Amino acid sequence: IDKHQQSKDSVFFRDGLRRIDFVLSYVDDKDGERKLERRKYYEANLVKVGLELETEDKSESEDGKTYFVKVHAPWEVLATYADVLKIKVPFKVNDIPDNSEMPMNWLSTPFRLPEQIMHPEPDFFTAPFNKSKSDFFLIDDKDTFFPPSTRNRIVYYILSRCSYLRDECADKDKKGIKRLLNNGTYTAAFPLHDCRYWTKSRDPNCESERNNLYKHWAGFISFFKEQPLNLIRKYYGEKIGIYFAWLGFYTEMLLFAAVVGTICFIYGLLTYDDNEWSKEICSEEIGGHIVMCPLCDKKCGYWKLNTTCHSSWQSHLFDNVGTVFFAIFMGIWVTLFLEFWKRRQARLEYEWDLVDFEEEQQQLQLRPEYETKCTNRKMNRITQEMEPYLPITSKCARLCLSGATVIFWISLIIACIIGVIAYRLAVYAAFASIMKDSPTTKVQVVGAYITPQLATSVTASCINFVIIMILNLMYERVAVWITDMEIPKTHLEYENKLTVKMFLFQFVNYYSSCFYVAFFKGKFVGYPGNYAYMFGKWSKLRNEECDPGGCLIELTTQLVIVMTGKQVWGNIQEALVPWLMNWWGSRRSRNHPESLYSRWEQDHDLQSFGQLGLFDEYLEMVIQFGFITLFVASFPLAPLLALINNIIEVRVDAWKLTTQFRRPVAAKAHSIGAWEEILGGIAVLSVVTNAFIVAFTSDMIPRLVYMYAYNTENEMNMKGYINNSLSVFNISEIPLENSPEEGESPLWFNSSITTCRYRDYRYPSGHEKEYTHTMQFWHILAAKLAFIIIMEHVVFMVKFFVAWMIPDVPSDVRARVKRERYLVQEYLHNYEVEKLKIQLSQQSNNDCSCEPTIYPHLSRHEVLSECL
Repeated sequence: IDKHQQSKDSVFFRDGLRRIDFVLSYVDDKDGERKLERRKYYEANLVKVGLELETEDKSESEDGKTYFVKVHAPWEVLATYADVLKIKVPFKVNDIPDNSEMPMNWLSTPFRLPEQIMHPEPDFFTAPFNKSKSDFFLIDDKDTFFPPSTRNRIVYYILSRCSYLRDECADKDKKGIKRLLNNGTYTAAFPLHDCRYWTKSRDPNCESERNNLYKHWAGFISFFKEQPLNLIRKYYGEKIGIYFAWLGFYTEMLLFAAVVGTICFIYGLLTYDDNEWSKEICSEEIGGHIVMCPLCDKKCGYWKLNTTCHSSWQSHLFDNVGTVFFAIFMGIWVTLFLEFWKRRQARLEYEWDLVDFEEEQQQLQLRPEYETKCTNRKMNRITQEMEPYLPITSKCARLCLSGATVIFWISLIIACIIGVIAYRLAVYAAFASIMKDSPTTKVQVVGAYITPQLATSVTASCINFVIIMILNLMYERVAVWITDMEIPKTHLEYENKLTVKMFLFQFVNYYSSCFYVAFFKGKFVGYPGNYAYMFGKWSKLRNEECDPGGCLIELTTQLVIVMTGKQVWGNIQEALVPWLMNWWGSRRSRNHPESLYSRWEQDHDLQSFGQLGLFDEYLEMVIQFGFITLFVASFPLAPLLALINNIIEVRVDAWKLTTQFRRPVAAKAHSIGAWEEILGGIAVLSVVTNAFIVAFTSDMIPRLVYMYAYNTENEMNMKGYINNSLSVFNISEIPLENSPEEGESPLWFNSSITTCRYRDYRYPSGHEKEYTHTMQFWHILAAKLAFIIIMEHVVFMVKFFVAWMIPDVPSDVRARVKRERYLVQEYLHNYEVEKLKIQLSQQSNNDCSCEPTIYPHLSRHEVLSECL
């Protein structure tokens, strides 16, 4: 074969007529005989099923070692399996008028793509394919009737179920392309891209849809443009299409949250000068005269309150009235997001012919692994056929082992988090001792901000982030292993089980450190003379106290480091790693003339999208969704960071899918699956966490209680709040093990100072109830609990009202679905009538010359009652 005569981008067999629907590759190695035998029988069985194969010898490949087996599915095979898989195909052009014109439509012109990109094919009425009624459907050309994505889906279905042993060897476990890839018989199996991404195909019979996607979707220059969802669906299948539809919709909705969050942050900046309590902390007359008790044993000395001046100002940016409003707004926003997504999803279901694609249909498509590993058979009550099943004892044993493994790994994460907390407690004392005379305090501008608290918080957050990344890599393999061990019945069940395991793990992994800072740090400290210790007094690890400026700023620091670090690392990993691997793998090919580098070799050098490709993308976005909803009361700019990341994410995902990965096998999905329930769970939990953050982590409630009930000046202001919020302790009563070592206290500290202050509401020394909580403490606690109850009830009432007001399926979509079902029934009925007329006419001409009895025309109400 003279390969120079063949286009480098050809997706056809050597005859230029039969399309390559799938490619298998393999190399000769030491274990060649056994693999050769498997390939021989496997390919023979594929031919028996009706597929056509063509092999490219290794001498024709770039590396001189790789064989390529090209697979073509002829019309008979495609028609048979389209019938089996109930694939919907067009039978009539949709004639329902589209009245979805938006007012002021011209405003969206800059964001639109060309019509042929947005709608690459006309809208049709569709029905499940029936091979016996093939003339009912709009078949202009059998070669192009099934699009490439449908063809590769059908071929993969066959490849997954074909045995690689002789027929007489009845070992049901020995079948499927997945097992052949795992045991090294084949090195790769993939459908072909239709052209190079940067230019159109030279072959006029190729669609060049990959080039259109690259030009109009994958380039970052198109970040403000709409996504060509119909073209994505046509090229990659509905499953990938619905992911990008969801990601695009989520990014659009983030815009509103980002705008409101930015306004709340600006409000914090504008009210900077009205921050009375920070002025008191920073003033030399008040903060400069308040001596605070040591924050750790031995290594921490006495200190003045005005040293926390900067952190107090920073805290005000996020701890203000605007933050409370934003927490309530986000509780409502998340409901609107989920409800409007359901409507968007319902519209896509109709437009993409997924309305009747339910889980029941997927029962027909059992996982090959389930069919092979389940040797027991039982009667299906519905189909009355024998089907494989997993005995209840085996299922329970597998579930118990799976649950135990998940609990072990979650316990491992919690142990790591406790380790990081112990690090914080141990290192804080060291930082406090080192930094009191540190040259960093003399650094201009930033020197004043570098405090022991900040140094401890930042280093602990970074260590925590590294641990998170390491545990992620390890657990991903464990989750796949235990899900495989459970032997789920269908692909949908497999994904849902894996989704729950991975999300549960990631939830604990990413959020546990934030939950610690938000709800545990500074809450169980004790008081001077009776401090609380992490593992008991023997550990000498005294529980952390919050800064007088509040724990909220530390929660903000933790959130920014983990969230931003994850997003930056994720984008680098997603874009850079596949690009480097492809560059390394194809470096030799660039030394050869382009005409020798065939379409299948180009795709072979790309990365495999993998079973978990889309799963990882969903997981990344859902974890981000948790950050911007669960802890948004501590950082109103979180939605803005997420918006910027997602604008990049959409194009990075599009770029890598179009340029760096082999074409994935097309798959159907009518929703985002288990992720929808997970998002709903996060939405409910976010209301609770934000209410608790405002009540217990922020100082909002203590300030309001002071202003309305304890301000002695009878004015609605915050003067005197700092003095009121600090309790007094007699220095002489501090035990020796808690007292600072000699030389740790600053030079200004002397014996004339007899008391120190600490953050709490307790009676002073000498009082009949000394060092017990004051009545103000209980008033504040009651106000906090009341706030939580009121905020939760208000937000939940609004959430449920909004959810009730917005129907999940738009009325026009519901009407169009009913109309289409009616028309399908009517056209099928008329088709059957015409067919019967022709049969009767033919019989009549053969038997007698008299006129045949005309088939009675069924009334329209019978058709209507059948479908409506």
